[in-house]
Amino acid sequence: MVTKRNVTTKVPVVQSLIQRMEPMLISVKLVFSHWTYITLAGTIAAIFWIIFNVFEQLLFFSPIVVFYLPEDAITGFILSNITAILLGMVVSMNVYVLRHSRGMKFNAASFFSGSSIGVLSSTCASCSSLGILLVSILGGAGVTLSTFLSNYQTPLRIISIALLLWAYYSISSRLTRSCNIVYDKSDPDD
Repeated sequence: MVTKRNVTTKVPVVQSLIQRMEPMLISVKLVFSHWTYITLAGTIAAIFWIIFNVFEQLLFFSPIVVFYLPEDAITGFILSNITAILLGMVVSMNVYVLRHSRGMKFNAASFFSGSSIGVLSSTCASCSSLGILLVSILGGAGVTLSTFLSNYQTPLRIISIALLLWAYYSISSRLTRSCNIVYDKSDPDD
């Protein structure tokens, strides 16, 4: 049985959450109202989905195209899907900001920090050809790096998703902040 008191205490929490998410929804609507950015986000997400699944040895192209998802790879598959979608969204929104921000100062390194960590952590370094490449190029340090990436793959993926969410929040707040109008309260015409 739900009382009125329980319903009224939950409504302000929901309204507060909606108010916090509104700038992010507005920025998504602003950027993805153009088909070019939708296409760019979809293309980037598809490319990284293929790359992640080839590195994870879930997708094979030779002799025929085969996708195989064993039970022990489901968590990694879900995390790599989330990473690929977020990469597509963040890069597309960054391109939108770069194209529409004339004369604004920005830090280009902040645009792609979450993207690069997402790519590095979503590849299973010890179970793919990337591990052999690391070992052959870096020697003992490559073995150490490959072991580290293999042991901490899931936490690194979660960290990369968190960084991509932070990049998404940052870019959406940058987009909505540029649209805010500040009214002068001392103006008698208001």
